[in-house]
Amino acid sequence: MEHWICVTCGSQFAAREAQPLVCPICNDQRQYVGYNGQQWTTLAEMSRNGFHNVFKEEEPNLLGIGTEPSFAIGQRALLVQTPQGNVLWDCISLLDEQTLAEVQQRGGIAAIAISHPHYYSSMVAWARHFNAPIYLHEADRQWVMRPDEHIIFWSGETHSLQPDLTLIRLGGHFRGGTVLHWPAGFDGKGALLSGDIITVVADRQWVSFMYSYPNLIPLPAYEVNRIRDTIAPYRFERLYGAWFGRVVMQDAHQAVLRSADRYLQALERPLD
Repeated sequence: MEHWICVTCGSQFAAREAQPLVCPICNDQRQYVGYNGQQWTTLAEMSRNGFHNVFKEEEPNLLGIGTEPSFAIGQRALLVQTPQGNVLWDCISLLDEQTLAEVQQRGGIAAIAISHPHYYSSMVAWARHFNAPIYLHEADRQWVMRPDEHIIFWSGETHSLQPDLTLIRLGGHFRGGTVLHWPAGFDGKGALLSGDIITVVADRQWVSFMYSYPNLIPLPAYEVNRIRDTIAPYRFERLYGAWFGRVVMQDAHQAVLRSADRYLQALERPLD
């Protein structure tokens, strides 16, 4: 019995002898099946093939964890270190002994929270190693490929993980698309951890919003308006996207608002 991992999206599946025929997450129009067709791997095979994790201090009490060479979507996880316990934001597929040791020496993991199904990856393996609950929005329940008792589905628009950490449902990319607000981040100026629910673009003074990134399917105006209105009351000076280097370093709150306005204006104006 193996916990097969989809090579294209990185999601780990419930144990079975034979490889699954398809990955439902990749068959969805927000994702895709790789050019070489549906392919699978395992944690053991990834380690044998030279995959390993790297660790980068994004700022005090915020550790980035990513896999090299890049695997699947290539996102990195973020370990938020707080006096109430560490929270792993988003997740990656590879979990090995080095990673366990690096995280454990920083206090382990008290809870895991994930922005959307493309980053569910090996979340259950992480949760079992650290005996940590996983917080997912219930609107995305159908995309869980490895059910487990560590998963907690929350509902509504916000959920408090700790007194200073709040999950906010923004929707958009997925119905349950979630961001993490960390008021103590960036030296008390506030940080938003957004995955790609709000994605940092090449010009890091701006962000954007999409229904499908690989297939370039935009969100409708009403969804972007709702995202803008939902996040507007929260204070944050810095925004961390899904990949190493994708960070709005300052004035992030205004960057999100003006980016939403630019998006909406682009939908309305005629071509030059």
